[in-house]
Amino acid sequence: MNYSMTTIGDVLHASIQGNGRVTGVAFDSRLVKPGDLFVALVSDNDGHQYIQSALNSGAVAVLVDDQHDISSDIPAIIVKDTLKALQQLGQYRRQEINPKVIAITGSNGKTTTKDMTAAVAATNFKTFKTPENFNNEIGVPMTLLEMPEDTEVLVVELGMDRPGQLTELSHLVSPDIAIITMIGEAHIEFFKTRANIAKAKLEITQGLKPEGTLLIPFDEPLLTQAAVTQKTITFGQGVSAVHTTAHGTTFVYQQTLFAISVIGGYNIMNALAAISAGILLHIDLKNAVTALQNFDLTKNRTERLATARGITLISDVYNSNPTAVAAVLSALKAIPAPHKYLVLGDMLELGEQADDLHAGLGQTVLDANVDGVYLVGPLLNQNMAPILQARFDSAHLHQYETDQLAELIEDLKTLGEKGDVILLKASHGIHLENVVNALVK
Repeated sequence: MNYSMTTIGDVLHASIQGNGRVTGVAFDSRLVKPGDLFVALVSDNDGHQYIQSALNSGAVAVLVDDQHDISSDIPAIIVKDTLKALQQLGQYRRQEINPKVIAITGSNGKTTTKDMTAAVAATNFKTFKTPENFNNEIGVPMTLLEMPEDTEVLVVELGMDRPGQLTELSHLVSPDIAIITMIGEAHIEFFKTRANIAKAKLEITQGLKPEGTLLIPFDEPLLTQAAVTQKTITFGQGVSAVHTTAHGTTFVYQQTLFAISVIGGYNIMNALAAISAGILLHIDLKNAVTALQNFDLTKNRTERLATARGITLISDVYNSNPTAVAAVLSALKAIPAPHKYLVLGDMLELGEQADDLHAGLGQTVLDANVDGVYLVGPLLNQNMAPILQARFDSAHLHQYETDQLAELIEDLKTLGEKGDVILLKASHGIHLENVVNALVK
């Protein structure tokens, strides 16, 4: 981006003091680069406290609200609400560049689907995607503002943890194509039922262009039976010849063989969502095949790694809920390996249903035919461990509290032989990524 302060002031209907050209945006003073506009967001840690730090790091100006007194010698753009102004500036950028926008949400799989969809789109178009998981009311406008001027397709991930949030984000990005990956139990603590979660996910259609298209899984009646005014297409049908190894998954779709470097039927669904978006963009299936063989996967989403001892680690530790755990365990069961081990951490944000949902996965773990289980967290230790003890003795069932990751790491360092597989799955708040990082050093 390259805007004068005057242009930004006009876009935001703001008063300005000083002049200069803005070539980037940052809301964390520690990440400010020369030429940036520092956005002072109001939160528990008020960004207005870090204005001088941002200027010292090279910020050309600051975006501040009119409730804070700013010295007249500080180059500033003054607005009523800095978050709303950030979103307004992002929306201006989206309209100015005017790419085709593919917006993706869902209880699970949205980041992997984003990565796959961007890879498919990039075979024909200059494509930009949400960095990491910048998918909330701050991250989405930052994605829009970081988008290069020559972007032809923008693939943007939209997250949600409350009603109304997706309506706001959908209007912000105004998608041409919207994808809902699935409806699971993520955030059920707040939404109470899957039906309520589905209703909130369908808010993505609020900003979907009237001539736009919604892509949804064919086997989710909470979505297929919903009333949507825009064109709706289902994905997931017509798959055959599925084969899973520790290195990935192959399948046939429309008489075409696809190979993806991630495991599980749920990742086939993610791939089919990406393929369906590519078809809407008139991308040949052969290009999609090439893209999905080599797509860049965001860290810790069913990521395949290897230890120095030749053991395969499957890291899926960014988020977790019962649907996601059952899906990844089904994939693990299908992997041929001498021995398979499961490291399972608590699933968070399940509210009053947490105990029952953790206990309810006990039989699923037993059915996965793993050789050893490592449980991390009080919910699993209290609710699942008693079920697993009927099958596993103390040498094959291990329990840890969330502050015992160092002990877990030491135990896993000597686990297994070359060719064996260890799957790690947990909510991000359990921080099993620290275990993964320690094992692959």
